[in-house]
Amino acid sequence: MAKKYLDFKFSEFTTNKNFNFSRKKILKVLPEKHLLDAYKVISKWKGYKKTPLVNLRILSKKLQTNNIFYKDESKRFSLKSFKALGGAYAVDKIVKNKKKITVSTATAGNHGKSVSWGAKKVGARCKIFISENVSDTRALEMEKLGADVIKVKGNYEKSLKVCKEISRKNGWKIIQDVAWRNYEYVPKLTMAGYSVMIKEISNQTKHYITHVFLQAGVGGMAAGIISGIAKYFKRIPKIIVIEPENANCVMKSIKFGSLKKVNIRKQSIMGGMSCAEVSLVPWRILKNAVNNCVSVQDKYVPQALTMLAKKKFSDKKIIAGECSTSGIISLISCCSDPLVKRKLEINEKSNILIIGCEGDTDKNLYNKLYKIGNQKLKKYD
Repeated sequence: MAKKYLDFKFSEFTTNKNFNFSRKKILKVLPEKHLLDAYKVISKWKGYKKTPLVNLRILSKKLQTNNIFYKDESKRFSLKSFKALGGAYAVDKIVKNKKKITVSTATAGNHGKSVSWGAKKVGARCKIFISENVSDTRALEMEKLGADVIKVKGNYEKSLKVCKEISRKNGWKIIQDVAWRNYEYVPKLTMAGYSVMIKEISNQTKHYITHVFLQAGVGGMAAGIISGIAKYFKRIPKIIVIEPENANCVMKSIKFGSLKKVNIRKQSIMGGMSCAEVSLVPWRILKNAVNNCVSVQDKYVPQALTMLAKKKFSDKKIIAGECSTSGIISLISCCSDPLVKRKLEINEKSNILIIGCEGDTDKNLYNKLYKIGNQKLKKYD
């Protein structure tokens, strides 16, 4: 049985030499008023309910911790992703009661779905730019929500460039989760939306969270959640950022103490995390608030995804998308290394939080990964 848990290994682990968590500084970057408003607005949306905080009791026992909590964002509205909290909230704030507005964004999938959903909700037109790497399944989901989807030759960065050019020419309002010079307000709104997860968690358990494992692409979700921690948690946990090994831009930037772009030689199967550069606003929070960074390999994704579905970690079946598995993979990897486990102070008193950031948002990919994972599990059963 041990192999099922202990064959996961991280690619790289690093410690932030500039760590200095400051609630005041974090809430200066992402003001408290945004966090409070995000919860006030989102909690009133039709169909709103707190997503489950699942206790992974089986995994917790195996890793000898007190609790491992999994925030299951596959249950977030009808979008099956934490992104529903960000893009749609930003659309809500930008469009308000204005008429004949067109919103636009570039996306790898889930953010665009949130913007499409938000636009439909407020009656705005929506233009979505995707790279040629984004699956037809994801494109179809956005079209079902009334968006016009434009496929761009090249990678995500190219789709964003085209989105900016065409949107400026046509006067469309860009709803992007990435910040750049003179474009920070909308990304801040998006991040504020993500903080709702922590507001919910603060009321879902009486245990003090000691460790949080956070996925990072451009850093928006991680920084939004850290802002929520600064606002809603009484005690500050250790914060560990997770990235794919070929797209570890946060790790590189933390190592060097300044923003560093990475050259992605091969796109990660964890598409939402396969990003080359940290966004400007999140970086202002991440650079001092993160304790450690871990990078992981794609090859463990199918097995982790399947084990969640087959109740190998908890009493409940969990439908986890590819990016959701990274928290499980990194936690097991860190606990499999005695030195790292000790460094992180993970022990029988630890209450660990993992963000299950998405469900089967791409059913074809999910089914493919499940099939591969199932074959791997047969070797142990």
